[in-house]
Amino acid sequence: MFTGLKPGEHLFDFEFDHLFFENSGSEDILDGRVAARVLMVKEERMMDFHFAIEGKVSVRCDRCNEPVEIPVSGEERLIVKLGDRYMEESEEVQVVPETAGKINLAPFFYEYIFLLLPARRVHPEDGRVEKQCNPEILKKLKELSENHLPDPRWEVLKKLKTDPEENTNP
Repeated sequence: MFTGLKPGEHLFDFEFDHLFFENSGSEDILDGRVAARVLMVKEERMMDFHFAIEGKVSVRCDRCNEPVEIPVSGEERLIVKLGDRYMEESEEVQVVPETAGKINLAPFFYEYIFLLLPARRVHPEDGRVEKQCNPEILKKLKELSENHLPDPRWEVLKKLKTDPEENTNP
């Protein structure tokens, strides 16, 4: 709630656990323990939010599909302007009606936490992959890669790459 807050800096601390991720409506993040500190600088017709996020979340491993814990840490910024209707000016700037009196930051927290995840989410590869990834899945992946027959169309393209002069048409 921002009505009633005086202009200036306001500091808020939040903690997110499995209930937050469970109620997010997304299955990308399975669980987590994340803390966020938010500095809100309130002005007459605008609020500038600075998020500092730190914690760990559990997601599915891209290799074996078992849960893997990933650390998340980062900072984000959100500017909320007061206007006559809800509107997204940009990824960083939102407009809310002056009459709203409050803003739901939960979707922003979830999005910021999600964006802090690496593109590839796998168990650490420190020589102990077999101990962390599901061994049955790793065995099946190895089996499938050994029995894989390449698509013959790729062989033609590889020829072009390795011997371009032989394959040029006059």
